[in-house]
Amino acid sequence: MKRFQLIRLGASGFLLVSLFGCGDGGIQDVSQWMKEVRQQTKVSIKPLSEPKKFTPFAYDAKGREDPYSPNKLAVALAKSKKNNGSIQPNLDRRREALESYPLDNLRMVGTLVRPGLTFALLQANNSVFQVKVGNYIGQNLGMVTKITDTEVELKEIVQDASGEWVEREAKLELQETQK
Repeated sequence: MKRFQLIRLGASGFLLVSLFGCGDGGIQDVSQWMKEVRQQTKVSIKPLSEPKKFTPFAYDAKGREDPYSPNKLAVALAKSKKNNGSIQPNLDRRREALESYPLDNLRMVGTLVRPGLTFALLQANNSVFQVKVGNYIGQNLGMVTKITDTEVELKEIVQDASGEWVEREAKLELQETQK
């Protein structure tokens, strides 16, 4: 224990001696050097460049029709109602079981043929469903249009960016099971 105290006392003494060595003499030398450097150094500031001249934009469409006027919007709405009548989904019909699944979650696993009627076997969440031409599947109002041994073709009715209903074709292909 005494040895540890002696080491602490020796380290404290060394610190005190080294602090006394830093007297005012060093600070005066640094102050003198800074004065000399300030006198010798010339400050040069670059002049600012001339600002760019602002030319205002002249809006010359005073005589034109306002694109947001009620008359113009009414004409556009009337045109969209005329064009929108070509394809309309039947939203009042009763929903079928496979319409709650996206097409990504449906897999065609086979077909079933009866005299005069072909069924496709679709798997969703470990359940197998039979569908025939005219049934609806998928979340985009997709109606089955054709069933072959290898695929189910359907037409979906979706809204495009302008809000109009358009048809698009889709298909589910037979999924081979791997053993």
